Amino acid sequence: MSDYRSPLLATTGAVAGASPDDGVAAHYGDPLREQRTLAAGDGLVDISHRPVVRITGPDRLSWLHNLTTQKLDSLAPGVGAEALILSPQGHVEHHLQLVDDGSAVWIHLEPGAAEPLVAFLDSMRFMLRVEVNDVSPDWALVWEPTSEPHPDLLTRVDPQHDAASGRQVFVPQAQLADYASKKSLSGVLALEALRLEAGRPRFGFDTDHKTIPHELGWIGGAVQLNKGCYRGQETVARVANLGRPPRRLVRLLLDGSREGLPERGASVEIDGQSIGAITSTAYHHQLGPIALALVKYGTDDAAKVTVGIGDDVVVAAIEPIVVQASEPPPGQLARAAFRLK
Repeated sequence: MSDYRSPLLATTGAVAGASPDDGVAAHYGDPLREQRTLAAGDGLVDISHRPVVRITGPDRLSWLHNLTTQKLDSLAPGVGAEALILSPQGHVEHHLQLVDDGSAVWIHLEPGAAEPLVAFLDSMRFMLRVEVNDVSPDWALVWEPTSEPHPDLLTRVDPQHDAASGRQVFVPQAQLADYASKKSLSGVLALEALRLEAGRPRFGFDTDHKTIPHELGWIGGAVQLNKGCYRGQETVARVANLGRPPRRLVRLLLDGSREGLPERGASVEIDGQSIGAITSTAYHHQLGPIALALVKYGTDDAAKVTVGIGDDVVVAAIEPIVVQASEPPPGQLARAAFRLK
């Protein structure tokens, strides 16, 4: 549990979130109304518990370009991007949401992720002109459902266009309470529901130590296949060109006749056989109880699956987020064509 506690938790009706979101409000008394407010394009979500890392120096973009899965060497100021840092085996180790202001790259991360990221980046500086600092004590982050940059404050606008699209504004920590006082507040539960609606994976929730980018739909977004070398690229290229990932992310529409939501890690089954596990859950203001799950890649999207909620078992329908490919990967096609010659 983090020691951070947002000043907005003093707001009337605020209920603190569960770890790792315990430093901010889960809701302010009415999570479904708060969802509807965000979906209508109004409101603010306090995500000031997310750490902020700032990287300065003239080599910062080319350096990050070489370390991550994203093409960053020509990133324009004010353009939001996301990137991954992979292990040598291609497993996801860090998820970076970032923007450059013309003189520094600003990155925000999941709670608890700043220290290991800074340590890794410091170990990779060598003789390059970069400096990495955790500036979380001085800066707070808020999320708002608009794609317009803030006129005065550094803003990262989501590059995606979906139900969870919005902007993240970097607010000086001392100004957070005043900035939020002019807005209608929604808790992180509301934002989580929109995230699940959009099918966006969250690092640490929908990932584990085995996760590769293909399983979560990060190829083409956080991972560019047409850029130079980076750690873990061999696995990314091999799976993209020759194979399929072992798992894929799906959304489950749960039977709402039972109260409660399944626990993270709950088994997803077909005819009593486990084909995956729940990774995230939410109550959605329109869809009802929903979940994200990692299931075996070949799972039939038309199959009715079951999930345990306490002592009950509920039925769920699958909505694909990572869609099964209808054609063999390009490397297999090329091999087959070569054999025919």
